[in-house]
Amino acid sequence: MSVAQELEPVADIIFPPGDIESHEPPLESDLYLRQIILLLQCLEWWWQNRNDFYAAGNLTIYYSQRQLKSEEFRGPDFFVVRGCEKKPRKSWVIWQEDGKYPNIIVELLSPSTKATDKGLKKQIYQDIFRTPEYFWFDSDNLEFVGFHLVDGNYQPIEPNPQGWLWSQQLELYLGVQNNQLRYFTAQGELVPTPEELAAQEKQRADEEKQRAEQEKQRAERLAAKLRELNIDPDIL
Repeated sequence: MSVAQELEPVADIIFPPGDIESHEPPLESDLYLRQIILLLQCLEWWWQNRNDFYAAGNLTIYYSQRQLKSEEFRGPDFFVVRGCEKKPRKSWVIWQEDGKYPNIIVELLSPSTKATDKGLKKQIYQDIFRTPEYFWFDSDNLEFVGFHLVDGNYQPIEPNPQGWLWSQQLELYLGVQNNQLRYFTAQGELVPTPEELAAQEKQRADEEKQRAEQEKQRAERLAAKLRELNIDPDIL
């Protein structure tokens, strides 16, 4: 029996009430938490003027009554749903979200989860969720792979010369930089974190201040030279 058949919702299900709590296990290390926060922060900043998406990390997705009882499958490490209201949620409940499934999912591989991420979860995301794009990333060996749904089956996304993978759903590249998974624009620019953006702004301000000071010193030297020649710089 296929995974799709095993997980196919039974008929006449009375779905549980709303406000279903997420039941994801704790993250395996601080590295996983930081990676999830990085993906969330950068996308929230990049899409700061949009209110039609929901992004979350380590959150349960409920899609059938059987899923509530299943111990085999937990929520994705990171996912994005487009075309929905941007608001806080305790979990993502398909039957309360107009049947919307994630548009993109990213799993962070670990020794204890990689077999499931590459096998069962990949098949669930392909056959049940029909999620258009699925990526996995291993921070230990920097393995980074992506798939897009083509005629109902996941096909590998070809990397660009930098090794980045294009996400049509986000209209951004995903790629590895400094052992972390980051977003890049179509023009190849890194999508910054709020801290990186603040540092860039401070650097620009410092450079502008330095240029202004250099221009002031240059003007003062020129004025002094003119006075040596008995020329009043103020009347020039």
